Amino acid sequence: MTITEIIGLLAGLFTTIAIIPQIIKAIRTGNVESISPIFIGILLLGVGLWTVYGFLKSDWPIIITNGISFVLNTIMLLIYFNNNLNGNTKN
Repeated sequence: MTITEIIGLLAGLFTTIAIIPQIIKAIRTGNVESISPIFIGILLLGVGLWTVYGFLKSDWPIIITNGISFVLNTIMLLIYFNNNLNGNTKN
């Protein structure tokens, strides 16, 4: 594995796991007031396009990291809408 591949994998790993603490906090506290659904939606569009790009280039690290990121950010968006629809917007 080259240094370029290692850097690419680490970049993908860190950007993929960045949302996990926010998901955990939202689940534990039920507080989603600080979450911007527009930001998450734009991020979903971006990682979705990166995933498509990865398929077009047959680049598995891009496909895997952005695919996982897409799933995690979708979970965050679902938590946001679930809490707001149920009136669970704790301060």
